[in-house]
Amino acid sequence: MMEKRRSRAVAVLLFLVPVSVFTACLFGAYDTSVAQVFNVFKNSLLGDVDSSTSSLSFIVTDLRLSRVCLSFLVGISLAVAGTVYQGILRNPLADPFTLGVSSGAAFGASLAIFSGSTVFGAGLWLKFGSLFLPLAALAGAMAALGAVLMLGRIGGSLRRETMVLAGIVVATFLSALISLLKSLDEDSVTSIVFWIMGSFQGRGWEHVTLFLPYFIAGMIPIIYYSRELDILSLGETQARHLGMDVSRVRLFLLVGSGLLTGAAVAVSGIIGFVGLIVPHLVRMFQGAEHRPLLLSSSLLGGLLLVWSDVIARSLLPGGEELPVGVVTALLGGPFFCIVLRGGLKGARS
Repeated sequence: MMEKRRSRAVAVLLFLVPVSVFTACLFGAYDTSVAQVFNVFKNSLLGDVDSSTSSLSFIVTDLRLSRVCLSFLVGISLAVAGTVYQGILRNPLADPFTLGVSSGAAFGASLAIFSGSTVFGAGLWLKFGSLFLPLAALAGAMAALGAVLMLGRIGGSLRRETMVLAGIVVATFLSALISLLKSLDEDSVTSIVFWIMGSFQGRGWEHVTLFLPYFIAGMIPIIYYSRELDILSLGETQARHLGMDVSRVRLFLLVGSGLLTGAAVAVSGIIGFVGLIVPHLVRMFQGAEHRPLLLSSSLLGGLLLVWSDVIARSLLPGGEELPVGVVTALLGGPFFCIVLRGGLKGARS
């Protein structure tokens, strides 16, 4: 029964992916019809793009399709990272945002931007900054996660009830450091705020190309150790009794999740709650086994961010855009309260 439900859910999500990608390419400042977008895709696949349709082809494939693909990949990354964090830490409130990992990545990116404009010079930064930024974001993400794990470890074991509190403390501290960087160099304020707010505005295929190596490198250990996540979710003691090298498996999973989060923040800024909402929604209809959970969470996370970005660039009149982080926060804030209240009731009972 559960297998049939999982198969149907995956089939529906797989069907929605191309439909959503095509539909999302219809939205933008320049009005396009379904037939025009369909013809652009058809002509691009056939290699038949002439000068009369080159402008429309540029709008659909270079501006819109690249943005949709990037938002889909970032959504996958955040949803998968949230699923892994919740599985390892056995905490339903764990995700890159609540654990402070996103803030750590944002601080790493902000520090790189600050250093680029004040130490190395704007010209050198423009030339090599895009390559260095994901590494800086990754270092910040891993440092923040290490701090949360250290603060949440009491008496030699991770305490679920202290993890989110430790994440809030670390995120608040890093936000203060980001504000300090902004106040030290006014020239970098715009660039730093641009990263922090969370947006896909101005993103193109170069950002997809930059993101893909980190995405693949992060997904490999998570897919490889996806079965071990089921054992880890039982607790460290039980996992060791079953013969698992807990430290090694957890390290690879955390590095993979850190790569996904750091790279996602580097190309899109802080986008909260995707990693929190999606795993819970998927568990409701197909259980907690991690291999199918990771697959469905990745598809649903990608779809959620594609449509959140469509809402962000369509809600305001006059072509203005909301940061996509605002849309996910409006969706995720009430959901976080529901999960938190459910967790507190469970702890009391």
